[in-house]
Amino acid sequence: MIAAVYGALTLLTVQFLGFLAWGPVQFRISEALTVVGMLTPAAIPGLTVGSIIANLYSFVITGNPTALFDVVLGSLGTLVGAIWMWRWRHVTWLALLGPVVANALIVPTYLPVLLRSFGLTEVPVLGISLDANWLTLYAIFVVAVAIGQAVVVYGLGMPLLVALRRSGLAERFGWRA
Repeated sequence: MIAAVYGALTLLTVQFLGFLAWGPVQFRISEALTVVGMLTPAAIPGLTVGSIIANLYSFVITGNPTALFDVVLGSLGTLVGAIWMWRWRHVTWLALLGPVVANALIVPTYLPVLLRSFGLTEVPVLGISLDANWLTLYAIFVVAVAIGQAVVVYGLGMPLLVALRRSGLAERFGWRA
């Protein structure tokens, strides 16, 4: 269930936000769901599989083999973030940092290659040339990805977590609130 909702929300975000859902500044609404990783360890595989499904979308649609970097490494970021959330579930602000940091450190490692493979020479929104050296792009993308992740995880995820706890839904699903 978690995988299906995460995947569907990502695909909807890509349809409506386009480049803002998969570029260096990622505002994927589905990342708000990572807070479920604080409530149950069952969310860890659910979020990871959801990320794999969502990241396969660009590969299937474009047939671009470099999109597989996102399938493997982007999903690894989700897995690491979800494990972190479960580990630090009793310290909310620290738990929420997991997906932000994991994705901010992992996604920029392959993002320049991925963007170039789609024919881009410049990063939309940021106006940065993809001809810059990898370390410069990595540093810029770490900040950009972290900002997008933090906005979604803290701005949308935190209220979702509070709502799940207050509504009693977490307990109804057997999740620890």
